[in-house]
Amino acid sequence: MEKLYANSSSTKTDIEKYAASAALKNAESYAKHAHDRGNVAVGHVRVVNPTVTKVDVAGEVPNAIISSCLDISRWKLLDAETKKPVPLPTNRLTKYVIVTTVEKWPQGWRVIRDEPQGKSC
Repeated sequence: MEKLYANSSSTKTDIEKYAASAALKNAESYAKHAHDRGNVAVGHVRVVNPTVTKVDVAGEVPNAIISSCLDISRWKLLDAETKKPVPLPTNRLTKYVIVTTVEKWPQGWRVIRDEPQGKSC
């Protein structure tokens, strides 16, 4: 995600090694929206306290659901040209609960869905 948002001119991020389905589509769409507005995001995102809440390894496609705290407080939105910070709402969450669904594919685990829960952590 960091690479995808950081460079508006690059299409080589390897995100498909980590995301698929709705998660991949949404990530690419949100990054494109930011880039179309002339913005990039720099810095680091942290996933804190991941907890597996459900696992199904017996099904056709093994999967798990993980609840964690997504910390984007060190991820800054900048104007791609001027490198100046883009004003953001002061009340936006920068650390929030996210529920992630992952599936085990032949090439490895892939995030297929990320669902922000709208509450801080």
